[in-house]
Order: sequence, then C-alpha cells, then structure tokens
Amino acid sequence: MTTVATDTSVSTSVGPLLRRWRLRRRLSQLELALRADSSARHISFVENGRSRPSEEMVLRLAEHLDVPVRERNALLLAAGYAPRYAESALDDPRLDTLREGIERLLRGYEPYPAIVVDGTYTVVAANQGMQAFLTGLPEHLLTPPLNAMRITLHPQGLAPRIRNLREWRGHLLAQMERQIALARSSALRALYEEVAAYPLPEGTTDPDDREDPEPYPYFALPLRIEHDGRLLSFVSSISTFNTPMDVTVAELAIETMLPADEATVSYLRSLTA
Repeated sequence: MTTVATDTSVSTSVGPLLRRWRLRRRLSQLELALRADSSARHISFVENGRSRPSEEMVLRLAEHLDVPVRERNALLLAAGYAPRYAESALDDPRLDTLREGIERLLRGYEPYPAIVVDGTYTVVAANQGMQAFLTGLPEHLLTPPLNAMRITLHPQGLAPRIRNLREWRGHLLAQMERQIALARSSALRALYEEVAAYPLPEGTTDPDDREDPEPYPYFALPLRIEHDGRLLSFVSSISTFNTPMDVTVAELAIETMLPADEATVSYLRSLTA
C-alpha cells in the first residue's frame, strides 16, 4: 500500500521553516530570490508570515534550497497544502523496476562489496561481496532488520576488525550528524546516540599512537579491515537517486566499496576464480 509521507511534529508556520532552510544553505534573501525568480521583498514577507506562498512557490523554494523530499512534504503541510510526495513500501509493485535495477547493480558489482540502506541505515539489500564480511558476527547483530551502523561500530561487530577504527568511526558519526541536521528524524537521532555510546574494542589505538604512522596513499579515507588474516583496504562511494518523487526512494543510498589497492583487488577476485 502506498501511503503519504507526513510529519505530525510540524508545529510552526512555513515562513520560519523556510528561513531555517535558507540559513542552513547560507543564502541571503536576495540570493534565494534570484534563484527562485522572485524578489527579496516577497521572500521576506513569506518568512515573517506577511505573505502566504503558493504551493508552486513552496516547491520552487524547496528545490533551490535543496530540501530533502520528506521535508518538502512538511513545508507543504505547514503552508496549508497537501503533501506532494508519497512514501511507498519497498515491496510495493510500483517499485518493482527499482528493486530489479538495484539487484542487477549489486550483482554486477561483485566480487566487490555493495549495500543498500534506507534513511536510518537499515539494510535493504546487499551482495555476496558484502555478506562475506558478516561471517562470524553474533546473531543479535544479524537478526533482521539489519542495521549497517550497528554492524560496523558495535564492539562485537566489525569494529574489532577495522584497523583504523577511530578514524572510520569519526567519519561515520560525522556523516550521521550532517543527516540529523537536515532531517527531523527521531529514529536517526536515537540510532546516533546508541552507536556513539558504543565502547571501543580493547586494543583500539589512536592513529597518532601507531609505531609507524604514515599518511594513507589514497585519494580518500580508506576503510582498512582484516578479513581471513588479510588486511584489505576500501574507499566508500555513496549514490542516491536523482530527482526522486517518492520519500522511500529519496532516502535510499547505495554504498559501494572500491578496492583501494592491488592486493585487495587480487584477493577479492581470487574468491570467485
């Protein structure tokens, strides 16, 4: 069944909400007006409640402010209009083509790891390359619904295998903080508070305390993880869908792990030889 995405926590008018988004994007009223083919005076009137924006104007401003799809529905509700974007279940027949495309993409990326998560990092799909890394994890972490952040940062999860855990953990927590700043999601905030409180596994060292500290010879921070006695290195790439018209689709993220050195490439290819 397809439901309409709503946010019952909306308790303010559209003007202050738009102003909040404008300030987050570090735009002046004049800059936003020029982008949205409006005037600074009209933007000012909308933000202080002296003018009620049309539905078209709300959507146009949201587009130029790069407001997430779920929050665009909240803006429309605050302005007195019906939500524009539906929130479909992943097994909805409307999303058959999407699911088939994701499955083909994940299979095509093997033997390299790839995973699909939703807006709260619940695992929607994963390929064989990713599932191989879950071997040996405790049942409580693998019981559906799987959560990528819990699996990665829990002291009984992948955390003890990650050689640069402090750096990778800091990267993941900063990523969640940026998402929380954009999305009013109590579930995401609760997840952040949970994983941020996980203790570091024994033996975790600070990168500055290593005996042989050296800069990573990569173009991005790698995930350095032990697997079957080998040290593998990956660089993460995250893809989302362009111009989504459904909240569920908008919040899906496809994370692919790009091998960061030849040793990792050779090992993963040997698994399927």
